[in-house]
Amino acid sequence: MFLRYLPAVLLLAVPVFSQPVPPVAQVPSQFSGLTIDMQWFLAYQNGKLSDKVRDEFALKRGYVDIKKKINDTFSGKITTDITVDKEGDGMGDVEIRLKYLLLKMNLPEIGFLKKSFMEFGMIHLPWIDYEQAINDYRVQGTMFLERTNVMSSADFGLVYMTQFGESLDEDYQKKVSSSFPGKYGSMAISLTNGGGYHALEYNRNKTIQSRLSLRPFHEMLPGLQIHHHGAVGKGNIAEAPDWYYHAGVLSYEADGLIVTGSGFLGTGNYSGTAIQDTVSFSPVDQNGFSVFADVRVWDPGINVFGRYDRVTSEYASGDKLAERWIGGVAFYITDRSKLVLDYDYYNRNTAGKPNDGLFEAVIELRL
Repeated sequence: MFLRYLPAVLLLAVPVFSQPVPPVAQVPSQFSGLTIDMQWFLAYQNGKLSDKVRDEFALKRGYVDIKKKINDTFSGKITTDITVDKEGDGMGDVEIRLKYLLLKMNLPEIGFLKKSFMEFGMIHLPWIDYEQAINDYRVQGTMFLERTNVMSSADFGLVYMTQFGESLDEDYQKKVSSSFPGKYGSMAISLTNGGGYHALEYNRNKTIQSRLSLRPFHEMLPGLQIHHHGAVGKGNIAEAPDWYYHAGVLSYEADGLIVTGSGFLGTGNYSGTAIQDTVSFSPVDQNGFSVFADVRVWDPGINVFGRYDRVTSEYASGDKLAERWIGGVAFYITDRSKLVLDYDYYNRNTAGKPNDGLFEAVIELRL
């Protein structure tokens, strides 16, 4: 019975199968190799900060990161930093400034130096961006030495970065960290203006910063690393007070657990504000330490974290001690986005200067 109608079916099918296949959409050449990532920190804050009571919804930060691969050697990157102007003529305005604007050049491998590259322009500095790959709570606030104004996270200049040896296995990189996954560690060294990405250059000095990270037991404890980072230069004012610091850090990363401990000592700071007075412009000696822990308490998606910072500044009139306690819980929406509830208490230990205490609920969106 079916065979009787087979010729008619075939005749009807011919036009369908003879239709031309639509061409695959071609990406315009100017968009080839282009990636765009976005990161926003949207918060509600309640408490006291710098002697001002806060009860407000806030935009803490917004980043738009645009990368363009030129070829296997060169690529470019521009990152906008969106924030609210807290002072000046534009108080209250949402402002956009640049955080990074750089040319990246991949370098050939030399012995056990793998995945080496250089950046030129508004660049990543050796430590802060690396630390943020360990401590994933930039959404709460800046890292230890940036928050104490010892150093900045980006600057104008050039930087060389590399990892030691081949990369750790894919399972570790997927579950724990893919940031500089060299089996034996990594390093970075930079030469910059020294005033940070949001300041003009007020002297002719250049600053050298470096980081050395070693992974002593990559087979038994791949997440254990020992770090040294430091800088030498001048504070970014015309009087150019001395600035240097040395810091040692011990970090451990595992699936569901991150612990770090760091200590530093030095004199002055990158901005030139850590001085004894505005007559001698002598730099102030400083030292301090910080501990941080992040623990997954429910899989998937709920972590508790805490941090303690302590800094002593040795003024001629007497030492000044500042302490900060941070504690909170993070609810992961995805592996890249989360809701954070935290409390930040800052003790100035100074008569006549009130302490800060701020509660916030903040959403970090990464797209």
